[in-house]
Amino acid sequence: MDRVLFLRTLQAQRSKVLIVAVALGIWGVLMPLIYTELIDTPLGAQFKQMIDSGLFPAQFANFGGGNLFTLPGSIALGFIHPIFVAIVCVFAVGFTAAAVAGERQRGTLEVVLARPISRRTAYGSLLGATIVLLGLAILAMVAGTLASAAVFGKLDELDLGQVPLLWLNTVLLYLALGSVALAASVSFDRLAPALGFTLGFTLVSYFLQILGSLWPDAEPLQPFSLFHYLDPAAILDGQGDPFDLLLLAVVTLLAVGCALVVFPRRDLAAPS
Repeated sequence: MDRVLFLRTLQAQRSKVLIVAVALGIWGVLMPLIYTELIDTPLGAQFKQMIDSGLFPAQFANFGGGNLFTLPGSIALGFIHPIFVAIVCVFAVGFTAAAVAGERQRGTLEVVLARPISRRTAYGSLLGATIVLLGLAILAMVAGTLASAAVFGKLDELDLGQVPLLWLNTVLLYLALGSVALAASVSFDRLAPALGFTLGFTLVSYFLQILGSLWPDAEPLQPFSLFHYLDPAAILDGQGDPFDLLLLAVVTLLAVGCALVVFPRRDLAAPS
């Protein structure tokens, strides 16, 4: 890793980090708020009665394995909701896909590599920046959730010892996606194919997980999704599966290995 490139990369992303952190912090605040409204108000009690009566499908209140009527379930819902996924993918997909392919398209990658820095070192610097950016973004979500739960007096319903594991598992999931995006980024000379490949991979993976959680007949498709290996509800209940962490780490290492093989061997022609 090159310290100067690593720090300059983080510096270039500081405004984006602030915006994403604020957005995720607000999103984290909403989960305990929604849970409190559902269990402490007459309207919430009526909604629960409608769910229990079968008027609405049970999946309506258990989207993706979350549960609106428990604090851990509400928090789990926040971590798998499309809004959360979209915001985190600003770094997991957007930043990583553009990290090399975007520089190639602008014709500025040659300027970076003109310094006495190897391609593997440049890649390592970008990967390190990705880890930090994702860690900070997801930490903002965790902080907002805990602060909100404390304000509403619900913190005792949460096993705080499991929260760091939830943070780690979430970081590993999006790091796996980010590593795939970086591998695509070093493989293309233009941003569009790198971003298109990564977005397609992410959307299909998310679709398989959500489809399987809402439609029992599609449940066998879930193991083919990376999102299947983040189960916030199970983690917060103390039943997280270590295999999830292992598989996400293996996917990350495979993507990193692919990038470290492909990038140094590429012939970087002049941009057209």
